[in-house]
Order: sequence, then C-alpha cells, then structure tokens
Amino acid sequence: MDFRFNDGRDWFLEKRFGLFIHWGIYAVNGYHEQELYRKKMRRNDYVPVADQFDPVRFDPDKWLDLAQEAGMEYIVFTTKHIDGFCMFDTEYTSFNIMNTPYGKDILKMLADTCHRRKFPLCLYYSLVDENHKNYPNQGRPYELPAPEPADEPDEEKYIQFVKDQITELCSNYGEIHGFWWDGNVMGRKDPSINEIIRKLQPKAVINNRGCDEGDFGTPEREYSIYSSVDTESAFKTPIEACQSVGTESWGHRKDEDYYSVRYLMESIDKIMAKGGNYLLNAGPDKEGLIPEQTRTILKDLGAWMRKIKKSVYGTVCVSDLTSNSDVLLTKTGNKLYVHLYKLPKQTSVYLKPLTELPKKAILLNNGKAVEVSTDITPSTYNKEKGILRLAHLPIDKFCNEVMVIELVFDPDQPIR
Repeated sequence: MDFRFNDGRDWFLEKRFGLFIHWGIYAVNGYHEQELYRKKMRRNDYVPVADQFDPVRFDPDKWLDLAQEAGMEYIVFTTKHIDGFCMFDTEYTSFNIMNTPYGKDILKMLADTCHRRKFPLCLYYSLVDENHKNYPNQGRPYELPAPEPADEPDEEKYIQFVKDQITELCSNYGEIHGFWWDGNVMGRKDPSINEIIRKLQPKAVINNRGCDEGDFGTPEREYSIYSSVDTESAFKTPIEACQSVGTESWGHRKDEDYYSVRYLMESIDKIMAKGGNYLLNAGPDKEGLIPEQTRTILKDLGAWMRKIKKSVYGTVCVSDLTSNSDVLLTKTGNKLYVHLYKLPKQTSVYLKPLTELPKKAILLNNGKAVEVSTDITPSTYNKEKGILRLAHLPIDKFCNEVMVIELVFDPDQPIR
C-alpha cells in the first residue's frame, strides 16, 4: 500500500504490529468482557464486581516487555468497555478505577511507562455504556434490554458526557497516538467528536467505528465478511485487522480456547503482506497478569516475526505478479519475498508466470538457501520457458510456522 497521511499520523504506517489489551472489572469473574450483556445481568448485580477489583500485580513494564518480545510496536488499551467502567480517573462518573480497592489510575501508570519507553499508546473507548443513566439502552447489540429504573435516556446529554471524557483522555495522559472507537450502535454521525481528538492529539490515528469514517478500517476476527481482506491482493486504504489470542473472549477468560500459533501466523502474514496493520489482543487477569499461555503464544510469534520482519516492513504488496493464489508477494528494491501464508501442499512452489532466475534465494525462517530453477517440468511441458520454481522446501519441518522466502535479483534485472 503506497499511502501516507503526510503528518504526525504516519507513525501508524510504519509500526504495523500492535498489542490490544482488553481489561476491566470483567477480569474478576474471568468470563467475558461483555459479561453484563451476555449473562443478561441487571446492572445492580454487576456494579459490585468493582469492589473486588484489586490488580496488585499490574506492572506496565512487564506488559511492554512482552509486547516488544512479540515484535509489537504500539499498544491499544481499553479505557471504557460496554459495561461503562472506566479504567482511568474521571470526574464524570464514579464508576471508575479510583473507586475500587486498587484505587490508582491504571491508565496514567500505563501512559507514563509508554512515554518513558517511547512506546506509542492508543486508547479504546466504547460508545455503548450500560451504566450511564443517559445512555439510550434499547436492546440493540451490546445494550441493556431497556433503561433501568432511575435512568434518564437522553442521547444528547450522553454525547456531551462522551465529549467530556474524550477531552479528559486527550488532555491528562500526555501524547496519545491513536483512538479506537467501538460500539456505535446508535448510528450517531457527529464529526465534532473526532475534531476534539484531532485538535488535542494531532498524531492520533482514529478508527472507523466512531461517529465518522476516521482514518482506517477495522476488520475483525475471521475476516471473511470483509471482502477486501480475502479478495483484494493489496489494501488500497489503511486497515488494522484485529484478532485475539483466544477464540471465545477478548477479556480474560479462565477456561479460554486458544488459537494455534500457526493459525495466528497465517492471519498476521496475510494482513501485513497486503499492507495492513495487525492488532493482536491479550486479556490480563484480575491481578493484572497476562496469562501464561498467552505469553507463550506471543513469544512464539515474536521469534517468527524477527525472522520474517523485513518481508513485511518497508515493502509493497505485488502479489499480482503471480497467478499462484496460495502465496503472497512483497517487494522492496531488487528483493522479492514469497509468503507461504497457506499450509503448503507440496515441497515446490511455482510462481507462474515468472520465468527469471534470482541471484539467490533464502528461506528466512532458517537462513538457508532454497533451490530455484526454471526447468520445464512435466507439469509445465507446454511452456516455452520454465516457470520459476522454489524446490525441495522443508514443509514438514516448518509445518507449524509460516515460511517466507527472499529472492534476490540483479538490481538491473526486471522481475518478470
């Protein structure tokens, strides 16, 4: 993707891989970040959970250590999810982190650490709010079935509350690099909200789930419903795909079902090779610790990312150079990268219609040479020239890892 904002937001087009954190009082029961909604609870039965939230082992440095080990270069943190609980010190609702046994501003602790380590911080904020008396709960997705006793539904008053909190978030926590909206089930169109962010935090990229189109798209989970992810060979506009390490929840779940590392590699490679960003989520537990299995997954991904990073950073997607739909191609200068983002069916890869031999070919996963040829094989017998073939690939050895091959051509040699 050849795209630039041509201002401070361009950081987003360079960092590419981020850590998403879903964390709130829903970690206490370890069920789901939408516990109130999915369990069909009454508000008064859920609010007391805040009295049990005391994450005494929260250490933002350890979070960032893990993110960097995973190859991630920015973080997106949930300041308020649909339950309305705020993980920051706010004067506009008492339902916040300061009124828990922990009693400290978690967002400030994280922000101070990010600033000290020069690690870009982005903020998630849900427009749905099941706790606020002015939010117009109507039983739409993620809402309460109806207003509760003593509620005073008033969309305009609620939007003023949102603006007040956005002003707090953009004023009290230093430099913010992004704003990640969610849950605009009201269908609100109101560019004045994002104008607050743009005025106070000009480097902040804004996603498309708020009250206007924002700066980037946000395909989620399995992606198939987002046609551009699976049908376009390269993204034409900025996108940031988001996924969680667990299949059931984004927040902490005590008995989570985890994706395989191989599956996540395929997902990451597909998105990043096509020019998109990738945001991978972890859900810390009630003490503030990221679960062991999540840490293991992120570390395994980081070890792989360090080997193949140059194939997705600073490259452009050129998959239209081949008709082989089982691979993706990226390019920088005289180097062409072949991404085997789907599990290979055989030990050779043919890059039809390419016919030029590279000077060398290296499997980035182990640094070893790959055999290349343009011989006419039985399957290409009716061609005038042999198709570029990458042969004898160690597909069984790397069946749990997405392989990427670097092809180096003469600088004056056209890739064709």
